[in-house]
Amino acid sequence: MSDQMTLAAETRDKAGKGASRALRRDGRVPAVIYGGKEEPTTIHVEERALVKLLGTGHFSNSIVMVDVGGKSVRTLPKDVAFHPVSSRPLHVDFLRLGKNAKVDVAVPVVFVNEEASPGLKRGGVLNIVRHELELVCEADKIPDQIEIDVTGKDVGDSIHISHVSLPAGSESAITDRDFTIATLVAPSALKKSEGAEANADEADAEEVPATEQNGED
Repeated sequence: MSDQMTLAAETRDKAGKGASRALRRDGRVPAVIYGGKEEPTTIHVEERALVKLLGTGHFSNSIVMVDVGGKSVRTLPKDVAFHPVSSRPLHVDFLRLGKNAKVDVAVPVVFVNEEASPGLKRGGVLNIVRHELELVCEADKIPDQIEIDVTGKDVGDSIHISHVSLPAGSESAITDRDFTIATLVAPSALKKSEGAEANADEADAEEVPATEQNGED
């Protein structure tokens, strides 16, 4: 499970674009905490501290304890807006989490035991259809990643969500179909080789005189 993170914050007295620009000039990032049947709380956080958490790679899948005026609020980051040119964070939305809350998250997929896949050992290619899985998880049991074992998989095999053992406290957000996560396909080099051989056979057949093809002298 992703580690719990902490982030200090201060309440915002003023709203609007002008106030937000002033905060950013001071190295702060405007943010809001919403949900949990409470009124939204407008806050701002230190940009450097936020960037450090973003750099972990699993910020969006982690519980973030936002400390506002000495009170810790249990949240889950839901959206981060970035500047289109500088990529600086401009705004953050935090979802307030209640007790026993369940959340929708996108969890990255990692494939393991590739050396035990006959298809991959023969040069097959793992065609990944979904790099993340949409899951509904208990807020305190959000996995860092979902490992999928490809042991025994051969060219032509597919991996569906029904083949994946999800950790306790997690279930697929998509329940109406057994969707594909990855397929194991033949390498392009092999396909090209097979195509070249087929073309060569056709060319040989065309070069044989009609009398020989018909068995005539």
